[in-house]
Amino acid sequence: MTTFQTVVKFFQDSGLFIYPSLLIMALGLAIAIERFVFLSKTRSENRRLWDKLQPMLQNGKFKEVHSATSNTDTAIGKIVNYGLTRMQSPGRREDFDMAMEEGMMEIVPRLEKRTHYIATFANVITLVGLLGTIIGLIKGFTAVAAVNPAEKAEMLSASISIAMNNTAFALMVAIPFLLIHAYLQARTSEIVDGLEAAKISFLNVVQRLRPEAGSVR
Repeated sequence: MTTFQTVVKFFQDSGLFIYPSLLIMALGLAIAIERFVFLSKTRSENRRLWDKLQPMLQNGKFKEVHSATSNTDTAIGKIVNYGLTRMQSPGRREDFDMAMEEGMMEIVPRLEKRTHYIATFANVITLVGLLGTIIGLIKGFTAVAAVNPAEKAEMLSASISIAMNNTAFALMVAIPFLLIHAYLQARTSEIVDGLEAAKISFLNVVQRLRPEAGSVR
């Protein structure tokens, strides 16, 4: 029997509860791929834009930085733009910090969006697999009650094997889902930490140069 035939037989022998598990797996994989692509793109764009903005900030070219960040959807660009917009009126470092924190409150939920569903799916698919196993065992014990005693052991063994397929499949999906969830959370935290570091760097530069540069106009 080939590997493909083994897989097909595995699903055929798993009963109806394997289909909800397959649906949950498909949804979880779709979210995981979308989040991985989004976070990778966000991280790359942030790094590219910050490398461009940092020299301009160091040289006090706030007007050029404001122009470069006005029409960008990049997370770091939005945060810097919030700070530069607040610089147009007098204020303390704390005022600029609060303005940039407002930008963080808008951006962080976008970074964390849908990631928590992966952990939820890992828990749900485990429960669905367990339910499929229990239903399978109930059906198996009910079936062997009416057969010849000589056939009971073989039939019960087959029923238990089929029922366990549900739990096995659920665990094969749930364990990677939990690892994927942890990985995506780590990537999100890394991006947020990068934004926080850029915010502090920006505030330090503004505090040093603003008396000389004046407001953004």
